[in-house]
Amino acid sequence: MAVEFPSFLFHSFLKQVEERQLADLRFSEVTRALRALSSAYVERRETALADHKALDGTGKRAAFALYYGPLHFLLLQHIVRELGIVPRPGIVVDLGCGTGVAGAAIATSVVPPLRVFGVDTHPWTLDEARFTYKAFGLSADVRRSHAAKTRFPAGTSIVVAAFVVNELKDHDRAALLEQIKQAKVSTLIVEPISQRISPWWNDWAAEFETMGGRADTWKARIEPPPTVKRLAKAAGLRPEMLTARSLFV
Repeated sequence: MAVEFPSFLFHSFLKQVEERQLADLRFSEVTRALRALSSAYVERRETALADHKALDGTGKRAAFALYYGPLHFLLLQHIVRELGIVPRPGIVVDLGCGTGVAGAAIATSVVPPLRVFGVDTHPWTLDEARFTYKAFGLSADVRRSHAAKTRFPAGTSIVVAAFVVNELKDHDRAALLEQIKQAKVSTLIVEPISQRISPWWNDWAAEFETMGGRADTWKARIEPPPTVKRLAKAAGLRPEMLTARSLFV
């Protein structure tokens, strides 16, 4: 059943993330890294991702976990709530899981919470995902695997791919779409609002609509957590309005 999310879990998670990421770094170091990370994702996204340089240092990794992690959790939570998604009991498959916040947001949207199967190719993100799922008290299996080559396990309730489909090569993206069509399980795709980096979006939206799904554009005003606010102010970012596109079937 759907449930009002217990906010203490999120605040406890944030505290643990801060302790984990700031143990060996000064706040000013993370701020500088956040500026570089923001540039990599917004201005030089294609080359940064192709060269696997977006998370090529402890500072950028800490910035990603402290800044983008909480915001992505809140964004996914908002989308799930607005779409009225109530996953049946089973497993959340978190493709390209990153730090695990998308899978955690969906798994904790119902009682009892769902189990999570998280996959990614970056060793650092796998450790962070394990940490995130544990912080939210979730039962999870985290493995190193490619998002487009991962078979959905028996008992899959819902598949989520947050900010990962745009990073796939064309043939891998086509393979993932075919698996989604064949699997016939609930699937949520979330991507940046800009279609410049997602020229495939309209084709996927048409396929989802053919399957009985929907495409949405989101602009969600949120109250950023204190550390996110501090980082944003120091780095010249504006996190109060979260934007994204989503596909759901």
